[in-house]
Amino acid sequence: MTAAIRIGLIGDYQPACDIHQATEAAPRHAATRLGLPLELAWLPTASLDPVPDDVLGTYDALWCAPGSPYQSMSGALNAIRWAREHEVPCLGTCAGFQHMVIEYARNVLLISDAQHAEYGVTTGLLVITPLSCSLVGQTLEIRVDPEARVGHIYQQGQIQEQYYCTFGLDRAFQALLHDAGLRVVGVDQEGDARIIELPDHPFFVGTLFVPQRRSTMERPHPLIVAYVEAAARFHASQPRNDPPLSGQASRTSGMSGR
Repeated sequence: MTAAIRIGLIGDYQPACDIHQATEAAPRHAATRLGLPLELAWLPTASLDPVPDDVLGTYDALWCAPGSPYQSMSGALNAIRWAREHEVPCLGTCAGFQHMVIEYARNVLLISDAQHAEYGVTTGLLVITPLSCSLVGQTLEIRVDPEARVGHIYQQGQIQEQYYCTFGLDRAFQALLHDAGLRVVGVDQEGDARIIELPDHPFFVGTLFVPQRRSTMERPHPLIVAYVEAAARFHASQPRNDPPLSGQASRTSGMSGR
């Protein structure tokens, strides 16, 4: 039997949170479509500070989930950096997008005091700031760069997606981030960043929206299908004997899912 693809969900799991339920369900939809066995585990952010290389090294992909402020911002940033530097497929949605930006700003742009306004800091540069209007529950149009990885995945220049957030990338840092390699490949009607990606990474994509909301067993979301495919490729490239899955709320999925 093919060994299961192992995905670690970065975040502080709340069983009653519907977006966390959707974050668990969506990769199962994709894995079922692809005929792949899948294991998921939540990785509490406090458990990632300091970064546990021996734990993260057992995963084929990481997903930074909605639900900030996290118990440990540094834990979430550690895991994102680990995925970026070790070329492990990484998806960030909503808060995941926001923390991908902070990680890149601190460790690549060397803005050591890059901050996220949701954490209530009063010093440093606020790279993630409140949106002018909350987008929670709204479905809005996004323009996608057709030449980007995400453009090839969607096969559309205009998409509609649902949001769960009240914070986003401050416009003052958008061009700087893009020019430094974390490309802004999807924008709203005002030109504000909604999708980011690292073109030279096997899969490093952040969306301010929550694609897991639109995923169903009958119609898995194409972005999440592409993410699970990237995890499968990574898995196939790693000659190893995997230990039991580490993390909270470990689950296995074959042909079942929400």
